[in-house]
Amino acid sequence: MHVFYTPDIQTRAELPEEEAAHAVRVLRLEAGDEVTLTDGKGCFYRAEISAASNKRCLVNVLETLPQEPLWQGHLHLAMAPTKNMDRTEWLAEKATEIGFDELTFLNCRFSERKVIKTERIQKILVSAIKQSLKARLPKLNEMTDFNRFIRQPFSGQKFIAHCYEGEKPLLKDIVRRGEDALVLIGPEGDFSEEEVKLAVEQGFQPISLGRSRLRTETAALVACHILNLCNQIN
Repeated sequence: MHVFYTPDIQTRAELPEEEAAHAVRVLRLEAGDEVTLTDGKGCFYRAEISAASNKRCLVNVLETLPQEPLWQGHLHLAMAPTKNMDRTEWLAEKATEIGFDELTFLNCRFSERKVIKTERIQKILVSAIKQSLKARLPKLNEMTDFNRFIRQPFSGQKFIAHCYEGEKPLLKDIVRRGEDALVLIGPEGDFSEEEVKLAVEQGFQPISLGRSRLRTETAALVACHILNLCNQIN
């Protein structure tokens, strides 16, 4: 099944330029071929190519297919990007395959990467929803200062994963099904003790993701999987 990302399909019956190039030049699709589209906003579309050239691919929408939500609540990951961008890109792809709603990058005291370009991450998210047959594209936010981020209003459960001693229940044991949830994941050097203290003061609950010491991107993926499983709709 060929799936193409067409965010403006309701107002423009045409594939975006990059998607059109892939359809025509790579897949060799032509007029009369049937394709599946997604707007990234909750709908698939069954469509037929009406005209195709090197730069443009026009379609006729045959059927709109809304996709019911696959999980409850709004699942938000906020993590410090890794020094090696390949690891952050891997996390973005795999978390999207599993299923979540929003990704924010954090600039923390011990962050080894202070700047991140989100254009490539956005393309990875788009590719992953097409591969995993999801009709909703996660929201991607730019790098945000940790202290400013934790003070923003958020309705739902708020968690912070860190490696310091103290009472930290397992995330899977305290997630309340159906509620919005936000999990903070720190950089390779972990959050600073001051950052953890500030987060707790802002209502974040320290949690554990298990007994193993995890890399940043692994911890984010584990948190994503726990939240998704606890909130899946049968």
